[in-house]
Amino acid sequence: MDEKTTTEQKKLILVVDDSEDMRKMLTQLLERAGYRVVLAGDGQTSLTQAKQHHPDLILMDLSLPDINGWEAVELLRKMSEFRDTPIIAVTAHVSSVDQERALAIGCSVHIGKPFKTKVLLQSIADLSTRGKRIHDS
Repeated sequence: MDEKTTTEQKKLILVVDDSEDMRKMLTQLLERAGYRVVLAGDGQTSLTQAKQHHPDLILMDLSLPDINGWEAVELLRKMSEFRDTPIIAVTAHVSSVDQERALAIGCSVHIGKPFKTKVLLQSIADLSTRGKRIHDS
């Protein structure tokens, strides 16, 4: 691989989940797939980490302590530097109403837990190449 390809594959993903086990599993999955990862265990930390690291993509659980994921996404979308950052809701909120709400507040894709790793990785790859929003779900 040349240097350009290696750099392109090293996109930074912010993983936001209050479950330490989920953060560890996602970190292992994403690092094996060639991504760099930064973590947050709650909504407030997700905002801080996003501002500090400017991730290429955010995986956001919607049930979080303090500021929940719904609010965190809305706050991120109000900041000019995150208006176009892809945000994937990775959540146990899986009803069609929850899915519609997640997309309405600014999530690019909604993936329910438990999820298939291939689906998650494909969504990340698609957003990395196509841009902010995918409404194929």
